[in-house]
Amino acid sequence: MKFRFTIGRKIGLGFAILILLTLIGFGATLLTIKKSSAINKEINQLYTPSVGALRELSLMVVRSKMLIGNWIHTQKDSEDKSKLKKLLQGEYPQLKEKILSYAYNKTKEANLPEWSDDAKAEIMTILSLTDKLWDAHREVMSQLNSFDSYQDAMIHMTNQIEVEDVDGGINVETRLILAKLDALITRQQNSVNDKSEEMRSSFQNLQSVVVTLGIALPLGGILIALFTVQTIVRPIREIRKIILDMGIGVMPKQRIKNRNDEIGEMSVALNGLIDGLKSTIEFADEVGAGNFDSYYKPLSAEDALGHALLKMRTDLAENERILEAKVIERTEEVVRQKEEIEIQSGKLQVLYKHVTDSIRYAKRLQDAILPPGVFVKELMPDSFILFKPKDIVSGDFYWLNQKGNRVLVAAVDCTGHGVPGAFMSLVGNNMLNQVVKDNAVVDAGDVLNKLNTLAAATISQKTDEGAVRDGMDITLCIIDKEEMTIDFAGANNPLYFFRNGIYHELKADKFPIGYYSEEQKSFTNKKIKIEKGDTYYIFSDGFADQFGGARGKKFMVNQFRTLLTRIHSLPMDQQKTILNQTIENWRGNLEQVDDILVIGFRVS
Repeated sequence: MKFRFTIGRKIGLGFAILILLTLIGFGATLLTIKKSSAINKEINQLYTPSVGALRELSLMVVRSKMLIGNWIHTQKDSEDKSKLKKLLQGEYPQLKEKILSYAYNKTKEANLPEWSDDAKAEIMTILSLTDKLWDAHREVMSQLNSFDSYQDAMIHMTNQIEVEDVDGGINVETRLILAKLDALITRQQNSVNDKSEEMRSSFQNLQSVVVTLGIALPLGGILIALFTVQTIVRPIREIRKIILDMGIGVMPKQRIKNRNDEIGEMSVALNGLIDGLKSTIEFADEVGAGNFDSYYKPLSAEDALGHALLKMRTDLAENERILEAKVIERTEEVVRQKEEIEIQSGKLQVLYKHVTDSIRYAKRLQDAILPPGVFVKELMPDSFILFKPKDIVSGDFYWLNQKGNRVLVAAVDCTGHGVPGAFMSLVGNNMLNQVVKDNAVVDAGDVLNKLNTLAAATISQKTDEGAVRDGMDITLCIIDKEEMTIDFAGANNPLYFFRNGIYHELKADKFPIGYYSEEQKSFTNKKIKIEKGDTYYIFSDGFADQFGGARGKKFMVNQFRTLLTRIHSLPMDQQKTILNQTIENWRGNLEQVDDILVIGFRVS
């Protein structure tokens, strides 16, 4: 039989050439992808995570510097102190273990390489320096671990130099670690870049193969493409366009021409489908318009869509009836609820007015216990009182009395603020008056001891875990104008005074009024001579504890002392104005966090 190079054989030869070229391209691609995958694995599972871990260590060192700096200036327990402890005890050991696992390939991927010997030596040096740095942090933390340690000027100054001075040990070690980390990160990043360049070169080789095949494959498929387009592709494209248009809801305007082949059979079926869909659309429009009596006949007994539409029409008619009934019912319920809400709103407004009126009346009662301005000017002519309650009523109050030739003045900070603090202030004021009235005034320490005994009995505080911690912080001064002396005693709050422009401080005892213990402590009396030009200040902690400024932090005691140092020589009224403007500017839009009380006076 004579060999015939038929169309089928020509198409088969063309496909054989295409398959061969495709296999060549597939093989080249597979080899390139395998090599690139290995390189990519090294980058993603070794070098990139290594760089990330080193950068995380660098950030951790910087963050520890900030947290240890905050430790120096924060006496109380704070979130920053907890963060520093968590960093040293948990975060760093985990990060250290991760870095070592990358350096010595302790991961599950056994076929990954280790770091170079130089890189491993460098990271061990860095980790050793970092461990020494943490030891220095812990030393600072152990020395500044209580309120008394912060009050010890020598301990505080030594640790502050260690942490904040440019040549301090922690600063020097931090800079050294960061410099070595930067160098190691640069080296590891260069390794990433080298591997990326190697992978890029591999893909360039693959690109050359693909370009060659891209030219050969079209040439090999031209004959097949010409025949296929003419006999199959063109009519199928027409059918495809109609189906796609119908897929997005666009019905064809022209019918497809019939053909005496398989494509012709598809055309007949598609024309029937188009007619059925047009009928369905018309029926759906009628039902959507509320015409539930419109006529519709399914295409056949097996027409699932047609029967589903008929059932939908029945269900929609029933649902419309039910919904109309529910709308009427819900409308009536909404009207009833609206009336009830209006009634309850009126009751709440009345209740709010009663509560507010009661608190304002309580303020009148609290104002009544405070010394009037005339009485203050009579006993202390050269003085000022800055009193800024946080709420309508206050837990802070100032007290003034006269016993013989001596003037007693106190700044008192009761537990809490607002209404609870105001109740405590009334109790505290009455107890002070009772102690001075019923007892001879020996000195300020004696007054506080008697006040403490009375407060412990009145408030009934014990040392049990569940006991209520109500009490008072107080600064009491007894001014003897004949002897020209001042007796001072304090519960938690000190006395500041300036003499010849130099700042002085009389420290208070570190326990409050009203706290009961089995070993009851006594308050210490301190006596000083008054010299001409002395300026004295007593206060609560509200001024220094106010949050504000550009970073939303506390005003702090050091800044308060600096402010008093700057203004102490000014007239008293001017000092009060500056203090008020300063704390308001500092607070800005933030809420006042506590009652504020500052008393300043001079004795002539």
